[in-house]
Amino acid sequence: MQRLEQLRAWLASILPGQAFNLAPASADASFRRYFRATFADGGPSRIVMDAPPEKEDIRPWLQVAALFRNAGAHVPDVLAQDLEHGFLLLSDLGATTYLSALQTAGGADLHDAAHLYADALGALAAIQHASRPGVLPEYDRALLLREMMLFPEWYIARHKNTTLSDAEAAQLRTVFDRILDVNLAEPRVFVHRDYHSRNLMRLAPGDGLGPNPGIIDFQDAVHGPITYDLVSLFKDAYIRWDEEFILDLLIRYWETAKKLGLPVRGEFADFHRDFEWMGVQRHLKVLGIFARLHHRDGKGGYLADMPLVMDYLRRACKRYRDLGPLLKLLDRLDPEDTQVGYTF
Repeated sequence: MQRLEQLRAWLASILPGQAFNLAPASADASFRRYFRATFADGGPSRIVMDAPPEKEDIRPWLQVAALFRNAGAHVPDVLAQDLEHGFLLLSDLGATTYLSALQTAGGADLHDAAHLYADALGALAAIQHASRPGVLPEYDRALLLREMMLFPEWYIARHKNTTLSDAEAAQLRTVFDRILDVNLAEPRVFVHRDYHSRNLMRLAPGDGLGPNPGIIDFQDAVHGPITYDLVSLFKDAYIRWDEEFILDLLIRYWETAKKLGLPVRGEFADFHRDFEWMGVQRHLKVLGIFARLHHRDGKGGYLADMPLVMDYLRRACKRYRDLGPLLKLLDRLDPEDTQVGYTF
């Protein structure tokens, strides 16, 4: 409560004479909180970020916002900031996420969905085209491995209450090394790192909010493998699409990326293999994160999204012989290979 009062006092100091109401704007897996400020005079609403300095550093958010904005992507404008207390006043990109828009449509119109994803790919290509090394942290071997290690630590040991044998642990590390070899051989660009349906805002022309999509939650951006954000977008933990639909969009991206001079593979088969193996790394990480959010942070809602992530992981493991030991382990942990989610 004291933190919220500090936030209200700060807003009152930078918006003198303006009466406002605050309401929660979105849920977040981090310690950040977001509020929507609405005003008695009917002016445009604003978003307020509350990032406790002892738990969250807002400087990376500000850095990446500037990078992506200069690249031509639509991110929130920074209207006021208090770095000492961790407060930001931002433009409001609306309340309709891609996930909400796609679920509301029921997935019946693939044409509309394809348009939304085309907009998202256009924004992503702009970000990638602006990439240069030495600006953002490198998505290096140590970081990629640290993320994957969340899987044995939180999913296997904590969520499944399972102890690996020495042989299984050695096999898992061998598979991890192989995954990393493929990931790190990819061309490198700016990577949002969570470029999915909950972090893309659907902005319609009549909204007056600007070009679609609005992009949020980019503070963990790095310089890394070019397929990573495509995995986040198309192998989304929160919504499932038919593989044929995704493959079509992926081919369109690859063709456009080549024309733009982005560093994609010369052959689509090689590019698609990179995409699949990058997905394995991400899904191992996500399963570990979802388990940690549940067991450590009391955020059990993410458990409902685990089966879809596991299904993505299994499908990829079945396609590549080198991932066989991982598939065998998954069969021991989750013996029922249940088909989940919706195919639109």
